Amino acid sequence: MRNPYDVLGVAKNASSKEIKSAYRKLAKKYHPDQKPDDPKAKERFAEIGQAYEILGDEKQRGAFDRGEIDAEGKPRFAGFEGAGAGGDPFAGFRRSGRAGGPGAQHFEFKSGGPDGAGFSGADIFSQIFGDAFSQGGQAGPGRRAGAKRPSGMGDLNATLDVDIEDVAKAAKVTAIFPGGRRIAVKLPRYVEDGQTIRLKGQGEETPFGERGDALVKLRFRKHPRYRVEGRDLHVDLPVSLRDAVLGAKVPVETPAGRLALTIPAWTSSGRAMRLKGRGLPRKTEGNGDLYAHIQIMLPEDGDPGLEALFRQSA
Repeated sequence: MRNPYDVLGVAKNASSKEIKSAYRKLAKKYHPDQKPDDPKAKERFAEIGQAYEILGDEKQRGAFDRGEIDAEGKPRFAGFEGAGAGGDPFAGFRRSGRAGGPGAQHFEFKSGGPDGAGFSGADIFSQIFGDAFSQGGQAGPGRRAGAKRPSGMGDLNATLDVDIEDVAKAAKVTAIFPGGRRIAVKLPRYVEDGQTIRLKGQGEETPFGERGDALVKLRFRKHPRYRVEGRDLHVDLPVSLRDAVLGAKVPVETPAGRLALTIPAWTSSGRAMRLKGRGLPRKTEGNGDLYAHIQIMLPEDGDPGLEALFRQSA
């Protein structure tokens, strides 16, 4: 995962408003619906979303700027940046002043003898990281028996825009994570805009013998027809002047399919007609309602007979 500032194309001192503006422009540009023939659009869109997950949240951004988490939002172990490839695993502690001076910890490497004297490598890790290396889990290479995965390690994060129809039907959708990995998600019966779903054990492998989790943040996609208010839906329903005066049955679209709605005679424009239980699922039981707002439409090309009638009655 690239640096989120580079992904969004903003400076490190960019304001929240600038970050949000950059995200919106890029998300619109690289949305898979805008580039159906570009195989990399989805991956780029997921990368943009992941970057905004970090920079769009003040706490996450601060943690990233301080080096506490990486570009994927995963926690870093302070003091081990130089480890590996011949690096000194304790260089970070020396640089930060924790390797010497008053009150500093001193680690002495000794071979354990028959009397149990001396430190093992695992003992040192246990002293540095505390209970994370001494509770729960199973033993494995390079760690003590009972080591437990630190919270957040191995977790994957993704943001998923869902359609109102999928929310209403508790449909199965697909989340795309950084790197292009896809995970099918069965939506619960009740979900809210901005809710995060945790998929246990669907994250990455960790050195602790257990996988992290996959976290999917849901966002309701703006719908061309429905307006969402709580668990109710609102829709504008075009009705001809003739049907509004004489009354008629007109079709109205709902998330569950098309229904015939009875329009009483002499119905005024702007009247809201309620279709009970045709909205989004409620948390306890039942569904919200759908409100069809009548919009009387005059003939686009005019109606000589109707015009003559009004002139006669004038």
